Amino acid sequence: MTGAVRWAHPPGIPSDRGTVVTVGTFDGVHRGHWAVLQEIRERAHATGRRSVLVTFDPHPLRIVRPEDAPPLLTTPLEKKEILAESGLDYAVFVSFTERLSRYEPRRFVEEILVARLRVEELVIGYDHGFGRDRAGNAATLVEIGRDLGFAVDVVPPVAAGAEPISSTRIRAAIEAGRMDEARECLGRPYSMRGIVVRGDGRGRQLGFATANLVVSGEGKLIPPAGIYAVSGVLRSGTFQGALHLGPRPTFKGSPPSVELHLLDFDRDIYGEEVRVDFVEYLRPVLPFDGAEALVQQMIKDVEMARHVLDERA
Repeated sequence: MTGAVRWAHPPGIPSDRGTVVTVGTFDGVHRGHWAVLQEIRERAHATGRRSVLVTFDPHPLRIVRPEDAPPLLTTPLEKKEILAESGLDYAVFVSFTERLSRYEPRRFVEEILVARLRVEELVIGYDHGFGRDRAGNAATLVEIGRDLGFAVDVVPPVAAGAEPISSTRIRAAIEAGRMDEARECLGRPYSMRGIVVRGDGRGRQLGFATANLVVSGEGKLIPPAGIYAVSGVLRSGTFQGALHLGPRPTFKGSPPSVELHLLDFDRDIYGEEVRVDFVEYLRPVLPFDGAEALVQQMIKDVEMARHVLDERA
């Protein structure tokens, strides 16, 4: 190795046996991704090799074309937590740099997959592209693998409904408030995290104590403004909830907020991190003629959230 690639987490993979590798951004780690991960895990087990996922941080487009970089479905921390349950032997996070972006496909394979990871079998998704300007694809990899002595296998798309699952499709669903579609594609609810901070106390004054959240995770995709049925995941457990996300037009001059009301819950959780799992979009944010009208709507929102969450339990 020339030292050109900086590793966020050095792989440290023992050299006693080869590997079955997959490479990709894996944003969302959705059901299509899981099909690839299951394939490399099974192939590694059958052949006595180690299973290795190679992914990147930051998202390559943030380096190559920042103006086109999509918001993230999973932050690096979220991706690591999800992958911890994959059953893989190793997950390698490569620091994606401008220099790495200029690697031709063959150089990427030779220096990283062969020299560093000792690949003997490469498994990729059907739409995989890599290397400078995404010049490498499945056909390129088959040719390179033939030259360098490793096999290449392509996993076909996984569909939800009539369409293949992709990170792009999931982003579009979330941005339109279609949380059911996002969940079907991801295999789990879409989620975001936030730290509970002190707000202006208006929710408690109205009879609905809320946890005000400062969302964590740079570049994370935030769903559209609205009221949602959600689950709040705390250190102490998972609780049903209703979430306000966005502006507060009833109270002039109030900044937008992310306010979580946990049902049948009354404990101090200031400073705690909460994961919010989005279950269903209930309605848009609307202005009301004063606090009393807002309270009446909040009662309806909480009951609707409870109904939706009980049905899904």
